[in-house]
Amino acid sequence: MNREQISTLAHADHPIAAPLDDDSVRRLLERGIPRGGARVLDLGCGGGEWLLRALATHPQLRAEGVDISESALAHARSAARTLGLQERLVLHQEDAADFAAPHLFDLVISVGATHAFGGLLATLEAARKHLAPGGRVLVGDGFWSQEPSPDAVEMLGDLADLPTTVDRVISDGWTPVDGYISTRRELDDYEWAWTGSLASWALDHSDDPDSSQALAAATTHRTEWLSVYRDAFGFVCLILRPTSD
Repeated sequence: MNREQISTLAHADHPIAAPLDDDSVRRLLERGIPRGGARVLDLGCGGGEWLLRALATHPQLRAEGVDISESALAHARSAARTLGLQERLVLHQEDAADFAAPHLFDLVISVGATHAFGGLLATLEAARKHLAPGGRVLVGDGFWSQEPSPDAVEMLGDLADLPTTVDRVISDGWTPVDGYISTRRELDDYEWAWTGSLASWALDHSDDPDSSQALAAATTHRTEWLSVYRDAFGFVCLILRPTSD
């Protein structure tokens, strides 16, 4: 069982792959989509959940998603067909950092996928290439809500605190026009869903040769979350506009 398979099982009950509840996702999309007929791009779209929700609430909107995972994109296509949204959704299987499109987008989304670009600022650099005049970027990334332990830094990377994170974004030529900080409940709900979904699959498929690996992965993740980074990790979504075009 590879990392992609584990992630798919772990997100079965929390299709937004970030610590955000449904109301938070809805509000962020409402604030990020500038008009009903907008064109939206998700870099690192996974199963396409952000795009599917945007399409469902904006009948004139058109969306494109980019991801390297064949299985995630297949899930997105199937869900789009079920919801009757497939005519307005285009999906591309390739590295999001290398993606090029013949047109620009009114909203570029990349939430919880900054690792695919090499960090937050590199993600914003990639998003800027796709942004139409007056467009916005919705980006989500982690930060340290308090001083992390060395083990937490080794596990999750060299994140900054929230003020430093926002200052770096501003210094990079962006102006925040809205944002959202995940609550403790959202952070905990996400981790319980991640570990619980994976563990439940393992228990329900005890005869599967991958069952023991899945259960071990859920146990390890739960231990690391509770013992290493729970008290120090935060998550912020920012809606940004270029400070100057």
